[in-house]
Amino acid sequence: MNSRERILAAANNQPTDRTPIWVMRQAGRYLPEYRKLKERYSFIEMVQTPDLATEVTLQPLQRFQLDAAILFSDILTVPHAMGLGLEFVAGEGPQFERPLQDEAAVKALTVPDMGELQYVFDAVTMIRRELDGRVPLIGFAGSPFTIGCYMVEGRGTREYRLIKTMMYDRPELLHHILEVNAKATTAYLNAQIAAGAQAVMLFDSWGGVLPDGKYQTFSLAYMRQVVDGLTRTADGQKVPLIVFTKGGGLWLEEIAAIGCDALGLDWTMNLGQARSRTADKVALQGNMDPMSLFANEEAVRAEARRVIDSFGAVGSGGHVFNLGHGISQFTPPAHVAALVDEVHRHSRQYHA
Repeated sequence: MNSRERILAAANNQPTDRTPIWVMRQAGRYLPEYRKLKERYSFIEMVQTPDLATEVTLQPLQRFQLDAAILFSDILTVPHAMGLGLEFVAGEGPQFERPLQDEAAVKALTVPDMGELQYVFDAVTMIRRELDGRVPLIGFAGSPFTIGCYMVEGRGTREYRLIKTMMYDRPELLHHILEVNAKATTAYLNAQIAAGAQAVMLFDSWGGVLPDGKYQTFSLAYMRQVVDGLTRTADGQKVPLIVFTKGGGLWLEEIAAIGCDALGLDWTMNLGQARSRTADKVALQGNMDPMSLFANEEAVRAEARRVIDSFGAVGSGGHVFNLGHGISQFTPPAHVAALVDEVHRHSRQYHA
C-alpha cells in the first residue's frame, strides 16, 4: 500500500499493511524551518496566503515519512469571517476584538459567506496539487462548542466562566450561537472537501470541560448536526470523518454513535479499552502523550510500542497513530523522526 491508501483505509476501518501515522499540529512551531518563515510573516499572514499555507503544510513531509498532510490553518478562521475581528497577540495567543458578550451581538450572529474563506479553499487545492497523490490531505474545523467558547470568552480560558454562565443563565443564547456555528462548520468542511480535502477532522478541544448531560446537549448534539450535513464522498472515494473530544473518554460510545468514521482519543484513554467499548464500529486515532516526546529516543520508541500494543491486532478495527493532542512547539524534531520510524517498524507485526 502507499501512504494515500494506507491512512484512508485505516480511518475507514479497513485493513492496512502497517499502522499509519500523522501528528496533530505537525506543521508548526517545533520545526526550525517554520520558525524561520515566521520571522518574515505573521501567523495570520501565513494562514491567509495560500502559497505560504502550502509551504508550511508540506514542511513536515519533507522531514518525516508521515502518512498524511493536514492543512495549515486555524479553527478560528470561521468566527473571524463572522466579523469578530481575530488577532494574534504575541505571548497571549488568539483574541477577538468583538466577542459575543451581549444579547444583541449574539442575535446578530449569522453564517458567514464562504467567499470570505476562499483563501482556505485555495490553499487546499494548491496543497493537493503539490502533494500529487503522495499522501492524503486532511482538512479540519473546530466543533461548534469549541469555537463558541472562543467567541464568548474572547480568548483562550482556563475557567470558561463566561460561556458556562451563558449556558446556565441564558441557554437559548448559547443554542443560537451553536446553531449558527454548526451550519457554518458544515458549509466550511464541505467547501474544503470540494476543494480537495480527502479526510476531515472535527476538533472538539474544549467539549471535555462540560458536565455529563451538558456535553450531550451543548457539544455532541451540534457535532451530530455537522456530521449529518457533511459530504461523505468525493471523486468516487469515501471521505472519512475523525471526531476528537479532548477529555471525552466518558462518552466514547455516544461519540462513536453520531456517524463519524474515526474517533480521536487523548492520552488519558487506554486504547484497548476504548476499542472494546466501541466494538470496532469506528476506527481509533491516537493517543501518545505529547510530553513523552521530550524523553530520550529509546523512551520515545518504547512509548510508541506501548500504544501500538495497547490497540493490538488490527483485524476488523482500524488504528491511525497520533498524539493525544497537538505536538508541543518545544519538541525536538529528531524525536519525531524516531517516533515515525518506530510506528512503521513495530506495527507491521499486528497487520495481516
